[in-house]
Formats: sequence, C-alpha cells, structure tokens
Amino acid sequence: MNNHHDVIAEPARSIPVRARVDVLVVGGGPSGIIAAQAAAEDGAKVMLIESRSFVGGNMTIGLPILGFLGQKGNQIIKGLPQKLIGRLAERNAASEHRPCPLHMSLTLVEPESVKAVALETLVESNVDVLFYAFCAGVVMEGDELKGIIIESKAGREAILAKVIIDCTGDADVAYRSGVPCEYGNDQGGVQPPTLMFCLGGVDTEKLRLSIAEEPRTYLTDFIPAEYFGQNNQFVLVGMRNLIQKAQSAGLQLATERTILITGLRKGEVWVNMTRVSGVNGTDPGSLTHGEIEGRRQIYDIQRYLVEYVPGFEQAYFLKTAPFLGIRETRRISGFYTMTREDIMSCRHFDDAIAVASYPLDIHHPQGGGCTLEWCGDCYDIPYRSLVPQKVKNLLVAGRCISTTHEAMSAIRVMAPCMAMGEAAGRAAKMAVSKGVQPADIDVAALQQELLAKGAYLRAPVPSAMRPHNP
Repeated sequence: MNNHHDVIAEPARSIPVRARVDVLVVGGGPSGIIAAQAAAEDGAKVMLIESRSFVGGNMTIGLPILGFLGQKGNQIIKGLPQKLIGRLAERNAASEHRPCPLHMSLTLVEPESVKAVALETLVESNVDVLFYAFCAGVVMEGDELKGIIIESKAGREAILAKVIIDCTGDADVAYRSGVPCEYGNDQGGVQPPTLMFCLGGVDTEKLRLSIAEEPRTYLTDFIPAEYFGQNNQFVLVGMRNLIQKAQSAGLQLATERTILITGLRKGEVWVNMTRVSGVNGTDPGSLTHGEIEGRRQIYDIQRYLVEYVPGFEQAYFLKTAPFLGIRETRRISGFYTMTREDIMSCRHFDDAIAVASYPLDIHHPQGGGCTLEWCGDCYDIPYRSLVPQKVKNLLVAGRCISTTHEAMSAIRVMAPCMAMGEAAGRAAKMAVSKGVQPADIDVAALQQELLAKGAYLRAPVPSAMRPHNP
C-alpha cells in the first residue's frame, strides 16, 4: 500500500503536448471501444489511449458477454455493440446471444479475435489509438478538464481534448480531476476479483450429459438440468456438493461454486473460480498480491476439476487471463445515482440512454458467496449517471458510473457497458459540435440519434404511470 508519510517534492517541469483532439477516450475496454467509434462517426478527431498492448479489456479474459438479452428474451443491447459482435461472428469468434436461466443471456467470444477485430474497427473509424500509455494526471483550468497527462517509456506528455470520456472502469480520470467518488459498500468492501484460466482437453459432451442425466449428483444453481441436455456450449454454476467434498479432502478452494464457461474451440473451458478478497483494484501492490494469490489458487482448482468433475479427466492447463478480472473499484458521484430500487422496480427515466436487464449480482467481499436478485424485466440507465459532478468536459461510461454498490453489481457487465459507451461517445460528439458542456446537450436529440443508429430504448411511460424522477 502507499506510504503517505514518506514523500518527496517533484520539481515543476514543462510537459510536451503529444496531441490535441476533439474527444479523448481513456481506456480501451468494452465501453471505450464503442465510445471511440461513436465519437468518431461524423469526422471528429478522436483519440483512444490504453495502458496495455491491446484493446478489449474484460472481453479478452475468457468471460462471456452478459446482458445482450433481457429477462423476457428480447434483445435490448443493439447498435454499435451488436455490430462488433456481428464482425466477430463473421470470423467464427462469437456465438449467437443465447438465453440463460441464470445470467439472462450469454454471448461467447474468442478473446484473441476480440483484440484484432476491435482494433480493426477503431482504425477503420479513424480513431488514433495509443497503446502503452497510462493516465498519470490531469490538466485542469478551474473546474474544466482540459486534458490528461500520460506516462510511457517516452516520458510524461499531455493530451488535450475538448471532451474526455473516462472508460477506465476505475474512474481514474474522474478521480484525479476532483470528481467525488465512492468505493465499495458501507464498510468499504468490494466484490473480489477473479483470475480466469483456461483448460484444454475437456470432454464437454460428457460434462453436460452427466448433468442432464444425473442431476441429483451434479447439482447446478438455478439452471435446470435439461438446459444442459439441449445446449452444447454453456455456463455451469453450481456443484456445491462436489466443492464441499473436495474441501473435506483437503483441497483449498476459495469459492462455494463451480463456475465454468465452455469456449468456442472444441475442448476448451474457461474457469471462473479464483477469488482474492480484499484486493484494491486501484493499488498496484494490492493488484500484485491478487495476481500471486490467484495463481496459487489455480493449482487446487485444476486438481478439483480433474478429480471430481466429469469430463475433466484428461484436461490440461492452457493459459491464464492477461490480467485480474476486477469487479468493483471507484464509482463517481454524478447528477443522478442509480439505486437498487431503480433496478428492482424496472425504472424508466426520461433521459434513458441504455436499457439493461442483468440482475443484482453481488459477489460477497468475504466468504466466497454470491447473492442474485432478478427484477423480472429490464431497467433504464439515465444519462445523468454518466455526467460527473463538479468537473466539466468529462463523461464516464462503464462500471464506474454513478450508482450505489448494489446497483453497480447489475450494470457492471459488458453489454450494458458497451451501450453506455455508445451513448457517451455520441454525447461527446454532440457537445463538441454544439460548443456546449456534456451536461447541457439536448438529451432528446441524443436519444433520437441512438435510435436512428440502431440502439434500443424503451418507449416512454406516461408520466401518470411512473414515479417522480428526481
């Protein structure tokens, strides 16, 4: 952790300006990719910076994309996110959107293809992509964010922009520029991260048929056994009885549930079972501990799967994800803070810019358990939750928008984050073209553009039939 009692004074220095752009997107994950595309659509000068050597973020760590379908089976995320999935599907690198009794929908993607295809879309959109660059600071004039300071092997440089979109997932830009932020639950606990890993040589047919034919032996959470008899690509959550049996035999397993995702390639299965409680995703020392502990846990998890779970008898280790999958860090305070009640009441908002349906899904900060609650349909994400308090020229998209700890657990998955990215990108473009602050754009015009470009929004509810929007 940081030692704030031991400090030095850094001498003032002049920083070279690397670029001046209309819109700067910080972070190349699911929301950032789509935000940059949307912002560049009408010829605006757009730049995207990413600290890693590839774009895609959590789409590259073996997770399925959750949330394209609603709880009633209708597709609720469309527009640019769907176009990206379509391009991946053309290369056999994405599945169709599959209904799932637990997660509402699954879209399997091939991680390495995501890196290539997403980068192609950005280059084709004339987005200036810069890898290997961290946001190390901000350029402020009063309450106006004028740019950011990046750090790279080339040293410290500035990138100036008329509007900046924080798609870091951790509110890095917002936090550094003075936006009030919250962290975790009331006790400061956050959902623990996962280091995904992939096994090859898995007989997934044996696995799914064992569940379908012996449901009392291989118990799954929420997902009925017949689902596995009908689907040869799937997510498995459950087998708590086997976990307990393995723990009694001495294996150290940090989660209560077996969580597996079949890959698009034959015999590949991604494993979502490491849990490292107490990791602060904004502190490098804590993240390093998470990587060390996550890798330590993999050994016993692999043993458990080979020795207890059908189909894994001949499984072998293939790879780990390129980084820890972080579920929660900072959240901004915006012009509206989404709540648990907004999710569970299927709330409509006048300034809706996206629709989501993923349930409240809270991985407990301690203990390895998880709580899920479904609302029965879908809910809106309001534009005001993307607009931070106290700082101008800034928008935020992704899991770090303005929500409570509980509401964040629902909107954090990738499909809603991509939809937020499209809205933020289009809003930034409008702010630049109209010469106004992002907080002052015509949201009705933004909604009309989203619909015209293929995004999905729900029909407004008559005011007499809905609660008052604060």
